[in-house]
Amino acid sequence: MDEPMEDAPSAVFIPPSINESALLAGDSYSYFSEVPPSLLPPPPSATATPGTAPLGPPCVLGIDEAGRGPVLGPMVYGVFYLPLPLSDPLLRDTHHFDDSKVLTPAVRASLMQTLCTPTTDLYDSCGWAIRALSARDISAGMIRPASSAVYNLNAQAMDATVELIKGVLDRGVNVKAIYVDTVGPPATHQAKLERAFPGVDSITVAKKADSLYPCVSAASVCAKVTRDVALETLWSARGKKGHEGANDENDEAMAWGSGYPSDARCVGWLRGNMHPVFGWGPECRFSWGTAKDMMEAAASKGGAVNVDWPIEEDGDSHRVTDFFVSADQGGGGGGDELETWFGAPTGLEAF
Repeated sequence: MDEPMEDAPSAVFIPPSINESALLAGDSYSYFSEVPPSLLPPPPSATATPGTAPLGPPCVLGIDEAGRGPVLGPMVYGVFYLPLPLSDPLLRDTHHFDDSKVLTPAVRASLMQTLCTPTTDLYDSCGWAIRALSARDISAGMIRPASSAVYNLNAQAMDATVELIKGVLDRGVNVKAIYVDTVGPPATHQAKLERAFPGVDSITVAKKADSLYPCVSAASVCAKVTRDVALETLWSARGKKGHEGANDENDEAMAWGSGYPSDARCVGWLRGNMHPVFGWGPECRFSWGTAKDMMEAAASKGGAVNVDWPIEEDGDSHRVTDFFVSADQGGGGGGDELETWFGAPTGLEAF
């Protein structure tokens, strides 16, 4: 479920799930931790029945996401798995995992660091993974041309969930039970997962699962910490450079705030850092109403370039400038829209 409207904390711990090059390129990516040896199948014995493969200990797996609603930054899905008997005593009783929304940034970062530190009980007994869906890819799926089927956010979320579960199973983990936090109708979501993974004994999809099941709480922490640091990574590379009047105080806190449309700092940063042609960088979800409305409003006032793309290709050749609004259509200026970029066209008679 979505986290509250808060700033991402300073990156006191950068988890290995941060892929800076992918984030800055606007690419989606996945990260899988090493599977603890204790969770892998034992080597087959010489007396084993032919055609049978040994299994590792039965495990429980939890799934949750962070960043479904923001206009800035990726949406991150996390999975967390460990032996069934350890779920409550290790996660809830020993380390006090809970829904990431009720934990402070410092506590979340500390839990994540413990999970990633060799020789700790979490590192030795648990595995985890994330799928980061970039703002660019989310928007590309949601605003496809009319000739293509829209790839909505729920479908993208389902595919990310399936990919993560499949990745854990392919690594040899004996997953017997799965718990998933949902934002839509739980029954529909659960039925889809049951069809996708008929070999898993039990799949439970429930609202507030991040509070009810420790493995989902742990997954929510992995997703939230990864998203927080991902947003900081994007801010350091893009937002800070685009923030006019940046100073030491702004260096300590992201001036675009939490990235949510309800955050006035986020809206203010978008409005003050919109390129007239390209809008924003890969940190922005152009399919969100906040971004679309802002660009359309700017175009209507001459603060952005209005581009009209043909609905269907008619087979004729076009110049790039044919798609830009001309001066007599309200584009402003005179002559070729791109003349000041590339110079005026020259006829053959010049040669």
